[in-house]
Amino acid sequence: MTKMRPQIRPLMLASAMIAAVAGVTSAASADCPRKDALGTARVLTVDPKAFPRVGTKSFPQTLPLADHEVVLTFDDGPHPPTTAKVLAALAQECVRATFFLIGQSAAEHPDMVKRIAREGHTIGHHSWSHPLMSKIGFEQARDNIDRGIAADEMALNGASTSTPSTPFFRFPYFESTPATLDLLQSRGIAVFGADLWASDWEEMTPEQQLKLVTERLNAAGKGIILFHDPKARTAAMMPAFLRHLRENGYRIVHIVPPGHAQRNADAGR
Repeated sequence: MTKMRPQIRPLMLASAMIAAVAGVTSAASADCPRKDALGTARVLTVDPKAFPRVGTKSFPQTLPLADHEVVLTFDDGPHPPTTAKVLAALAQECVRATFFLIGQSAAEHPDMVKRIAREGHTIGHHSWSHPLMSKIGFEQARDNIDRGIAADEMALNGASTSTPSTPFFRFPYFESTPATLDLLQSRGIAVFGADLWASDWEEMTPEQQLKLVTERLNAAGKGIILFHDPKARTAAMMPAFLRHLRENGYRIVHIVPPGHAQRNADAGR
């Protein structure tokens, strides 16, 4: 993984955190019919200007989360058979997450992309074909990023554009380069790493995965968590994982881009 030097000095970091927290809104508990559900505790607006790169597995900075607050993120979808099961588990607990989509898959399954957004989740971007971008040339990497964003936008909004409606991106394998990081920052796109992950790319049972990720979370206490919704083991263990969060006092934070509330209001007119 690419290690980058801190880009924000302590005083600037404090100001950025204050600005980000100022964008927090309360999640509407009235949206959840189950009184005993985990629910979404709050919504956090993430401004790429304040947080251009987050996730301590890759960068020195992460999101301003309190103890026992978690952000759920899913990579590599959509994959209808398993993504649908993940969505069902999230809906059962009234939880909202962020899905970093592969453009090729989004182009093949636009209805699933629309469903993810319709159910209140955030759509992020994860390239067109999931290459190892640290091993290819800059022009090729840029084209793969842009093609992926354009495919996601076409599936979601019916318009092919490399300007994302949600400026959130995660590099495949977390492998970036200084040039690609600078490119995304210059375009106002936040790059997401993670604070912990479920290692669901490894062969294991759902029960083993549940034990692994809950142990890691209990040790960390909070953070951005990485899952992969195309993995059957992840889809199978998700209800039990969400139950663990609910029973152990964890709170879900839903991340959105600046202007999210206004866009939703405009869409409802």
